Amino acid sequence: MHKKLFIPGPVEVKPDVLEQMARPMIGHRSKEASELQRRISNNLRKVFFTESEILLSTTSGSGLMEGAIRCCTAKKAAVFSVGAFGKRWYEMATSNNVSADLFEVEMGKAVTPEMVDKVLKTGNYDLVAVTHNETSTGVMNPIDKIGEVIKKYSDIIFIVDTVSSAAGTKIEVDKCGIDICITSTQKAIGLPPGMAICTFSNKAKERAEKVPNRGFYLDLLSLYKYIQKKDYQYPSTPSISHMYALDYQLDYILNKEGLENRFARHLEMAKVVREWAKKYFELFPDENYLSNTLTTVKNNREIDVSFLNKELAKRGFQISNGYGSLKDKTFRIAHMADCKMEEIQELLININDILGLE
Repeated sequence: MHKKLFIPGPVEVKPDVLEQMARPMIGHRSKEASELQRRISNNLRKVFFTESEILLSTTSGSGLMEGAIRCCTAKKAAVFSVGAFGKRWYEMATSNNVSADLFEVEMGKAVTPEMVDKVLKTGNYDLVAVTHNETSTGVMNPIDKIGEVIKKYSDIIFIVDTVSSAAGTKIEVDKCGIDICITSTQKAIGLPPGMAICTFSNKAKERAEKVPNRGFYLDLLSLYKYIQKKDYQYPSTPSISHMYALDYQLDYILNKEGLENRFARHLEMAKVVREWAKKYFELFPDENYLSNTLTTVKNNREIDVSFLNKELAKRGFQISNGYGSLKDKTFRIAHMADCKMEEIQELLININDILGLE
């Protein structure tokens, strides 16, 4: 039996999207490949509300995260972490011999503009890394307000991980002053895993030109220069299959569902799960900073989360246990991509039935 996924990626993928990945190959140096990749980039600019260039990478989101912090830190990176995935920025920096400091926030809390301002006032940093949507804690950081603070410091490159939020909630890249905004295909965009996407501002390009050791495969400046020179072709062979599916799905998001409708649907599903969580359990994160694509529920009833998931599996559903140190202390329900309200309601009815909740 197929288990319908309500986990923070990979997500359920529509059959018509999967079919796109079975289309015959074309040469990645062909005119058709250029047209495909240019169309994808133009549509992604609309999703991200940006004029910046778009870069595609046949990696997970972590690939472009590593590339961003390595390519654009000249002096020192300030990494703000609200959970396991925020901390990953710091681990990427140090493992690449990039100078960085980690500023951790208590789990369930958000990064505030005041915290960022205090750190940047020292003058020690030239890059800020933030996770927009932390799937371990269910916190959505206020990147718009953080961006306003960063704009006061002209030398700061602002890089943001929106892997689990892009296309599920509104992210206005240019308005927020984001230089590199990163996502991947297997979350709210609604594709299988295997491709990552980022915006790349002119400011990020100029900074990368001053950084000598940017790596090879994940050198964002090299990707940028290549697609400019070669008309939207990439230095290494990209995943044409993912591009077919992404092109198709972006047309659906922009022209059939509509971006604002998609954001509204995600929020409505989030509200239903939040209300259910507050009725039967508790919300783990600060209620002022709740994710619109995933809800982290505090396991105050001390239920056996593994047992719940085994019973859900028999009925064709899967949710997520807590991540890392939050395992069994929390559980997580994702409501992203092309998930529908009736599917969320069906899941909650089944959880209530298994746990005997009334």
